[in-house]
Amino acid sequence: MNVRRGNNVVLTGRTDGPTVMLAHGFGCDQNLWRLVVPALAEQFRVVLFDHIGAGGSDLSAWRPEKYSTLHGYADDVLAIARELDLRDAVFVGHSVSAMIGVLASVREPDRFGKLVLLTPSPRYLDDGDYRGGFSETDIEELLDSLDSNYLGWSAAMAPVIMGNPDRPELGEELTNSFCRTDPTIARTFARTTFLSDNRADLDEVSVPTLVLECAEDVIAPRGVGAYVNEHIRGSRLVTLDAIGHCPQLSAPEATADAITTFVLGS
Repeated sequence: MNVRRGNNVVLTGRTDGPTVMLAHGFGCDQNLWRLVVPALAEQFRVVLFDHIGAGGSDLSAWRPEKYSTLHGYADDVLAIARELDLRDAVFVGHSVSAMIGVLASVREPDRFGKLVLLTPSPRYLDDGDYRGGFSETDIEELLDSLDSNYLGWSAAMAPVIMGNPDRPELGEELTNSFCRTDPTIARTFARTTFLSDNRADLDEVSVPTLVLECAEDVIAPRGVGAYVNEHIRGSRLVTLDAIGHCPQLSAPEATADAITTFVLGS
């Protein structure tokens, strides 16, 4: 597979600046970065792409056996990095892509000089003292609903994930993004996402890391950001004055500013 075409890789911004690679989350594509890209492009070379199965990617390249774990997605991130000969790039991963970035950076740390983990969660399921935000029953019901009626699940869940009920257009955009995703692919990616456990991988991260959480987020509650910050040595935790799981849409200026400050800082 041609990596650039397969993952719909798009390059924009400055050719002489640091490289920032933006990775979208579940049910989304690179379009959800559009409100932060103009600000980032003023300072950085920006790499956008779609995970296989999303957006303008090559859907024929999707294989359930590969993408039933986050390692399959990390393989693709590293393939893009090799294709573009990235060194010391900044990987910005939203939601589940935060952990995809963790896995990729642990495997080839020279490719990534810094990580930005935007609303990350290393495990969505509660486990003893660890509070991921969801019980086993919650996840079972979520996945059962997704299996039985994907479009209905999308319409119900997207506004909850987005938050900001006073701005319904944001929830509608996420709903539309979910509905554009092939249901078979979405079901597999949902299981890969919500049943993953990457807590042990956090201790292996060796590059400077920024953890960006939102003040209110039903998918990745505040305690999850603190956990990630605690387990990645030397990481910084910044809480955005934003509501919901997608601050690149609900608070794009604050999100872009936090990324820029971290990348250009020492």
